[in-house]
Amino acid sequence: MTQSLPLDVTGPRRHRNNSTMLELADPAWRAASDAGLIGVHVDTPDANNRLVVRETGHEFVNMCSVGYLGLNHHPAIIQGAIDALQEAQATWLVVSTTRIRHNLLVQMEEELGELFGAHILPGTSCTALTAGILPLIASGHLTDGEPLVMVFDRFCHFCMSYVKPVCAEETLVLTCDHNDLEYLEEICRKYPRVAYVADGAYSMGGAAALAGLKDLQERYGLFLYIDDSHSLSIMGEHGEGFVRSQLEMNDRTVIVASLGKGFGTGGGIAMLGNRAMFEFLHRHAGPVGWSQNMSLPLVGASLASAALHRTPELAELQRRLQENIDHFDEVFPTPFAGNGLPVRRITVGEADDAVRLSAELFERGFYSSAVFFPIVPRGQAGLRIMLRADLTTEKIDEFAAHVKNVLTTV
Repeated sequence: MTQSLPLDVTGPRRHRNNSTMLELADPAWRAASDAGLIGVHVDTPDANNRLVVRETGHEFVNMCSVGYLGLNHHPAIIQGAIDALQEAQATWLVVSTTRIRHNLLVQMEEELGELFGAHILPGTSCTALTAGILPLIASGHLTDGEPLVMVFDRFCHFCMSYVKPVCAEETLVLTCDHNDLEYLEEICRKYPRVAYVADGAYSMGGAAALAGLKDLQERYGLFLYIDDSHSLSIMGEHGEGFVRSQLEMNDRTVIVASLGKGFGTGGGIAMLGNRAMFEFLHRHAGPVGWSQNMSLPLVGASLASAALHRTPELAELQRRLQENIDHFDEVFPTPFAGNGLPVRRITVGEADDAVRLSAELFERGFYSSAVFFPIVPRGQAGLRIMLRADLTTEKIDEFAAHVKNVLTTV
């Protein structure tokens, strides 16, 4: 028989163990913090392209902004937020959108639905949408009532992986290697109902094997849940994104995307294949229908962005972004060069080297985020770079030259 320890002994001992675990858990993050790379406080006299640390006056260019088209500081979109606030005379209704929906929100749903060719369900974020929708896919509530085996791509965004335990209460949850279509087809052959959870354009670079996924959907009825936040607005005639521009909406596809990246505003949307799915989800998808939905200034900004998406300016911004992507690939090739997407990763190997590289570049006037385990696999630490339409080629050249120079010392 094991003798239990008195509370006053186990308490402090457990506390000391937890402290030790905290000290050991994030040395790379602490190194980044010590280098002044975490929690940087700035003013924005020139939006993305000139940030200023108020205390020191240090100026730098943000090379990891996901405002891919520069719409987050577009005058028309800022004015849209102001107009909505003045029209509504409130920041939001602060009531469940299941029960009451402001007409500005309804208008946004309709306009984005027309723009992207889907039924649009808005939410505070992709995280809230995912938390509400994925368990209902797992349980079969969006299909025939029978649970679906849930297969998560190993590299899918954390907000989706985070919901695995909840889905596991409803069904079998599996994880496959990145873009492993052979494994996915084996699962489709073994089980009659399967859903695949993945990104479209991945936040650390690369893209889903979309052609193969479409084939599996056609042959096996594979349900697709794809977060395509990093390509909304930057691809497609109307900015519908990497996945939607190549995949027809249907009742076995849900595409989630942030409006806070290329689209330039905030919040998130789910593109759905039919109205019945919308009606069910806005009532039953948990945080999607709670009292905190998109604020009305963000709704107004989104209406203004939707209007801009109907003008020739969208194609011009997409063209400028693509030119900058191609130019960076030319002056500093990476493994993702040529894929047409704006995320690039410069791998150096160890977390300490990634932090040193980021810190030195910050001193030289460029902020690029050091990424390391568990953000990327062990041994693949480095920098994550986002290309944007509002960067000049001169700034890209200057940044690339600094990276090459600093790499010789790492």
